[in-house]
Amino acid sequence: MASLFCGGNLGFRLQIVDGFCSQKNYTTSRIFPLVPRFHPFVKEQSSGRRKHGKLWKFSDESNSNISEGDEISKGALIWRAVKLPIYSVALVPLTIASACAYIHSSQFPISRYLLLLSSSILIITWLNLSNDVYDFDTGADKNKKESIVNLAGSRTGTLVAAIACLDLGFAGLVWASMKAANLRAILLLACAIFCGYIYQCPPFRLSYHGLGEPLCFAAFGPFATTAFYMLMDKSSMASSLPLTGTVLCASVLVGFTTSLILFCSHFHQVEEDIAVGKLSPLVRLGTEKGSLVVKVAIAMLYVILLGFGFSQTLPLTSTLLCLLTLPMGHRVVSFVKENHEDKQLIFMAKYYCVRLHALLGAALTVELMMTKKVRLMAT
Repeated sequence: MASLFCGGNLGFRLQIVDGFCSQKNYTTSRIFPLVPRFHPFVKEQSSGRRKHGKLWKFSDESNSNISEGDEISKGALIWRAVKLPIYSVALVPLTIASACAYIHSSQFPISRYLLLLSSSILIITWLNLSNDVYDFDTGADKNKKESIVNLAGSRTGTLVAAIACLDLGFAGLVWASMKAANLRAILLLACAIFCGYIYQCPPFRLSYHGLGEPLCFAAFGPFATTAFYMLMDKSSMASSLPLTGTVLCASVLVGFTTSLILFCSHFHQVEEDIAVGKLSPLVRLGTEKGSLVVKVAIAMLYVILLGFGFSQTLPLTSTLLCLLTLPMGHRVVSFVKENHEDKQLIFMAKYYCVRLHALLGAALTVELMMTKKVRLMAT
């Protein structure tokens, strides 16, 4: 997943200075597990308590006279706005679906994979851009410095870019479906996109009623993962791949971890959501109960995983390999539990979930591919 993270080309240089990470007993390597050490979001904390460790500080080479009141640099705001790690939600469903298709077809059409990946990235870009536009309209992003609309200074320009991404992305998905001669796949993908639309766009805006997580589960899980599975068959014959328990179970895991990312993204913006009447799950529950929900959700994830393994709907070896991600699951739980009241630190909770999502997807993909190799050797 390293390719998801950008390099140090934002005009910043890294300085290592003696200091202290925060009021919590965390070093930067724990607080920012997904972020390279040159990441511009890492900044000096205003803590008066002395902790051991090093502080990673950034200075802007192009403008060294940054006011002391500026807590976050513009480069960090751009990184936040682009949300590169979040694009793993485009990569993981497609890659797992491709592994499930490979088990049956023994084929991996790389050109179609790249077409679907690029189209999915465009769809995710549309989601991010349009979400910023409509949150700007409701006032939810009024004080959100990393909003694309606030950074670009143009609501109309951002909306036009979002619609262009949607058009190009959907055109790519239609093209792939036509090449695969599979109408069911494009219908499933259309349902996934519709879930994204009613999640954030007027007149629906179901995210304001706390329905974002179920829509996210359906869109990225059963709809998108199953559709990608159907499209990764190179035979150009409709319905040539059987709809198996393996791909359905895999889609449940994908939808579950993707929804967890969305859930944890609400922790740092509860006050803003309350101000505009957005009834996110964290607004309804509060952050303390929300941290308990995360704990239960992680436990449920591994219980479901074991259930799939013992029922043999997923290969048992796949389940065992996925269990190696347990330390990351524990890290998500402990980080949220200890920092749910810290608005600044809890921002990173969703990136812990992204890491869990990516690691679980990688483990499942590797073991599915290995299962196929073992079957070929056995025959």
